Amino acid sequence: MSAKKNVLVVLTSHNQLGGTGKPTGWYLPEFAHPYYELEPHVNFTIASPRGGNAPLDPASVEAFKQDDMCSKFLEDKKELWEKTEMLFKFLGKADQFDAVFYVGGHGPMYDLANDGTSIAIIKEFYEKGKIVSAVCHGPAVFKGVTLASGEHLLHGQPVTGFSNDEEDAVGLSNVMPFMLETELKAKGGVYEKADQPWGAKVSVARGGKLITGNLIFIPPQLKCLTFTSASHGD
Repeated sequence: MSAKKNVLVVLTSHNQLGGTGKPTGWYLPEFAHPYYELEPHVNFTIASPRGGNAPLDPASVEAFKQDDMCSKFLEDKKELWEKTEMLFKFLGKADQFDAVFYVGGHGPMYDLANDGTSIAIIKEFYEKGKIVSAVCHGPAVFKGVTLASGEHLLHGQPVTGFSNDEEDAVGLSNVMPFMLETELKAKGGVYEKADQPWGAKVSVARGGKLITGNLIFIPPQLKCLTFTSASHGD
């Protein structure tokens, strides 16, 4: 039986939607679903920019109150997000992990998108051949990542995430620090949109090392990673 893989999960530390006073944070099913799907095969380490309690978006709790995985996660796993490690501790530690995964929600648009530590970690993970992955608004974390070659991580690469149409539909475009779809395109990404709003879409780029998704998904390469490491020859 192969050894468990090691995945660094990064959550936002940001808890307000701009100047509205309304709460935000990370989005419940985007952590709960991957956790239960992958947990038998993965060791998770959870981090956030500030460490400690990473804010959970209460709107996601309400929206998914009938979801069995989310309900179980809320009941049994609070320690995972209430006692996160500080993200800076993982600088220079890419060799200890197989992948990094950024959970979505609106929070990352405000902090992780411009967080120097996060940007450095993504660059390090990618350049050491690790998987870098994000879902929903999570791909905002890639907007500041320039590789050692001088090329932007997203340049010419298929990428997806929460679309402009979806942001308009939820009425939050006017409080976002930037529009995710627009920014991904501005950084050279080839934005791939789902066939319809709220539809599932996964984009795989850079030889399977850059994986993005909109809405709830488990990256296929990340899931595969839990069973085999063919790309590493083990």
